[in-house]
Amino acid sequence: MKGYLLAASMVATLMVAGNAVAAPTKQVPYWASISQDEARMRVGPSLDYPSSWIYRRRDLPVKVVQVLGQWRKVEDPDGTQGWMHVRLLSDTPTAIVRAAVAPLRESASDGARALYRAEKGVVGRLSSCSGGWCVLDAHGQRGFVKAGDIWGAVE
Repeated sequence: MKGYLLAASMVATLMVAGNAVAAPTKQVPYWASISQDEARMRVGPSLDYPSSWIYRRRDLPVKVVQVLGQWRKVEDPDGTQGWMHVRLLSDTPTAIVRAAVAPLRESASDGARALYRAEKGVVGRLSSCSGGWCVLDAHGQRGFVKAGDIWGAVE
């Protein structure tokens, strides 16, 4: 029996150590995006707290400002803060257009041909950002957009 208890405690210790190694090490703040078609923002970090908002916008960018276990305190594009369970979030880099109209251009230049025009509120996925420009894909419409015209996972 003593040997069994010793073995069980060693396994438990290894499991705890393994979880510590696998624990997320991201520094806050960091960018995330909503991964579900519907996500509830709560006033506290538990299902016991009431919902303050229900988001129905997959890929909406959020900024994670605090981590508490499986809960993330996030800030949405309008500055509203609240708590979401980690399963509702993704590491997919996304952005929302903040300018009235943001041209998606053929290349990272003001003089480049505008391929599409994204209106304020359009959400898209980012593939890269550099030199004040980001590649944004909004439902298959892809082009370079000025980083200042969007809010989200921008360098």
